[in-house]
Amino acid sequence: MNQLTPLQALKRYWGYENFLPLQQQAIDAALNGRDAMVVMPTGGGKSLCYQIPAVIRNGLTVVVSPLISLMKDQVDTLRENGIAAAALNSSLSTVTQNKILTDMRTGNLRLLYVAPERLMLPGLLELLQRSPPLSIAIDEAHCISSWGHDFRPEYRTLHTIREKIPGVPLHAFTATATPQVRTDIITQLRLNDPEVLVGNCHRPNLIYHVKRREPGLNQICSVIDRFRNEAGIIYAISRAKVESISDTLNQLGYKTRPYHAGLSDQQRADYQNSLVNDEIEAIVATVAFGMGIDKSNVRYVIHAEMPKSVEAYQQESGRAGRDGLESECWLFHSPGDFMTWQRIIENSPQEHRDRSLQTLKHISNFCTSISCRHKFLVEHFGQKFDADCQSCDICLGKVETIADPLITAQKIVSCVYRCNERFGAAHIVKVLTGSNDAKIVQFGHDKLSTWGLMKDVPRRQISDWIEQLLSQNYLEKTGEYPVLNITPTGWQVLRGELTPSLLKTVTEKAAVTKTKILDSWEGVDRALFEQLRGLRAELAAAQQVPAFIIFSDATLRDIARRRPTDNQNLLAVHGIGERKATDYGQRVIALVHQYCESNNVDSNIVPPRDESRSARHEGPSLPSDGARESFKLFDQGLDVPAVCNQLQRATSTVYGYLEQYIRTQKITDATRWLDPAIVEQIEIAVAHNDTGRLKPTFDALNGTVSYESIRIVVACMKNKK
Repeated sequence: MNQLTPLQALKRYWGYENFLPLQQQAIDAALNGRDAMVVMPTGGGKSLCYQIPAVIRNGLTVVVSPLISLMKDQVDTLRENGIAAAALNSSLSTVTQNKILTDMRTGNLRLLYVAPERLMLPGLLELLQRSPPLSIAIDEAHCISSWGHDFRPEYRTLHTIREKIPGVPLHAFTATATPQVRTDIITQLRLNDPEVLVGNCHRPNLIYHVKRREPGLNQICSVIDRFRNEAGIIYAISRAKVESISDTLNQLGYKTRPYHAGLSDQQRADYQNSLVNDEIEAIVATVAFGMGIDKSNVRYVIHAEMPKSVEAYQQESGRAGRDGLESECWLFHSPGDFMTWQRIIENSPQEHRDRSLQTLKHISNFCTSISCRHKFLVEHFGQKFDADCQSCDICLGKVETIADPLITAQKIVSCVYRCNERFGAAHIVKVLTGSNDAKIVQFGHDKLSTWGLMKDVPRRQISDWIEQLLSQNYLEKTGEYPVLNITPTGWQVLRGELTPSLLKTVTEKAAVTKTKILDSWEGVDRALFEQLRGLRAELAAAQQVPAFIIFSDATLRDIARRRPTDNQNLLAVHGIGERKATDYGQRVIALVHQYCESNNVDSNIVPPRDESRSARHEGPSLPSDGARESFKLFDQGLDVPAVCNQLQRATSTVYGYLEQYIRTQKITDATRWLDPAIVEQIEIAVAHNDTGRLKPTFDALNGTVSYESIRIVVACMKNKK
C-alpha cells in the first residue's frame, strides 16, 4: 500500500483515471506536511484530498465532520473500496467504540471520523497526544466562521488542536467560502503559512431556474414529473410549510417525507435514510436538512421559498448533481419570503442581525436579477465569470424581456418621485393601476399624473418590475418601513440616459421549460441502465448500504455505454476500482453479457471521448474486436451504412468505431465521410466554441448537423493539431 503513487491509488481504490482540478495540489500539501485551506465546489472531490494521503502512508488521518450520518456514508464508501476506516460517535455500543480505539492503538486504521465535540474529549485527545496522527482534516470548515452561513459554536474549540497536538498538519475543507470567510477560517484554526487552494465554484452541470411562485404546487409537481423514480430535495422556510407540502404531494400520489427540527432524532434519521435508500422520491425539508446528506445522485433541488442567503443557496442547491451529471435547481420565490426571513432575523442575536440582513438582500437581488445565474453566484464568491453558461434560464432564453423597458421604467420611477419618495412598493403599484384605496385618496395621489398610468397592467407584473429596478440599483429601499427612493442611476433613467432591462412575468407552469438533459446520456443504453439499477438495489440491500455507495449513477451510465463483458473492460469504467471489480464484477458482467445476447447488441464498446465529461471519467482502452473489424472495412473505403450492413451493428456503434479509426489512423480529412460544405460549417462553429463540449457546437448549427458528424470533424481537427 505504501508504494502507491497518488494517481495509482486513485485508480486502484476509486476507479478514476485522472485528478480533478486542485486535488493533486491538495494531496501534495498533505504529503509534504503543510497546513492547507482548500475550497472546492460540491462534487469537486474534497474528500479524496485527505483520503488518498491516508491510503498511501502508514499512520492515522483524523477527519472532523459535523454529522453522524455524513460520517457513516463516508466510512461505508471507504470500506466498500477496501480501505480501513471508522467513525467514533455516541451512537455506537461501548464494545464497538473500544474496538475502534484498539485499532487506533495498533495501527489498523487509516482514517478516523469524529465530531468536533468528540475530538475535544480528554480521553481521545490524550490518545492522539501519545500517538499523533499524520494529519487532521476539518470538513465543512465554514462552520468555524461567524461570517459563514452555517456557524456552529462547537467548531470554535478546534483551535486548541494547535496547543494540544503541536506539529500535526491541519487541513481545512469547505465548498462555500467568500474571501472573508476563508480568512476567518485560517485565523480561527491558527493555520501556519497554509497552502490556500480555491477551486472554481462554477458548477456547469447544475441548471438554474428562478421564477415567481404561483399559487398551489403545480410548479413543484412539474419538476418532479420529469424526474420520476429519481431523487430530489425540496426546501421550505418553516416546519408548517414543510409538513403542508409533503402532505399535499403524498395525497397527489408522490412519495415524500418531511424533515425539520420538530421531528425526533429517530424520525429524521429514518426519513433521511428513506431518501438515501431510494425508498421515496423527495424529502421536503427546512434548512435543518442537508449537510449530512452524501447522496451523489440527487437530480433536482427545489426551493419552494427564497433561502436566507446566497451562501445557503449555493450549499443547498449544490446537493444536486454531486456525481457530475446534469441536474436542475429551481427557486420559486415571492416578495413575502423576504419579509418572513426578516422577521426571523429580527429575533436573532444583535451581533448577527445586521450581517444577516445584508446577506438576505443579496439573495433577494439574485431572485430578481436578469443576469446569468452562474455568473451571479461565481462572482459573489470573488471569482470572475465571463462565459455564456448555457445552464440557466437567462442564458437558455427561458425568460422574455419587454419591448419598451425605458418607458416602463420611467413611469415607475416617475411615480416614486411624484409620491415624494415617501411610500413603499405596494403603494406605488396602487397609484399606477388607478386604485381608489382610502390611503391613495387621503394623500391626493389619485390626482397625480401617474395615477392609472398602468391600469391595464397586472399589479403583480408592476411589482416584479419594481423588484427588478431595485436589483439593478435604479431604486432603493430605505427606512424601517421600506420606502422607495430614487438612486443616481434612477435619475439617469428619468432623463433617458440609461435603459434598464425588464423581464415579463411568465405565468405558465414550470413544465413549459424543457431543458434537454442529453450530454451525460449520449451513448447510454437506457434499457440496460434500468436493469443495472435493479442489480445495484439488490447488491445494496445485501450489503445494507445506500445504493449510490455500490455504484454511482455516473458509473451505471458508463457501464450501459460500454457494455463490458470481461474484467479488463469493466476496469475501464468510470468509478470501478479493483475492490469493486472483485466484489461485484461477476454479477455486472453476467448481467451485461445476458443483455447483449438477448438483444443482439455489441459488447465491450469503446465510447467516443466526450469532452463535456470530466477528464478523469475515461481512460485509454484498446479497440474491441468489432472496432478492429470495422477498421478493415473503412480501409476499403466503405461508408458507415455499408459497414453497419457488413457487421450487423447499430449506426451509433459504427460511428463510434469510425471516430476510433480516425484517431488511431491520424486522419485529418473529414470530407471522406461528409460533404465539404458541412465540414466547413462545423469547423467554423468549433473554432468559436471554447468550452470543449459538443453541445454548444450542435446548438450553434441549430441542430441541423448530427452529433456523429461533429465528432468526425472534431477528431480530424485534433489530428491536424
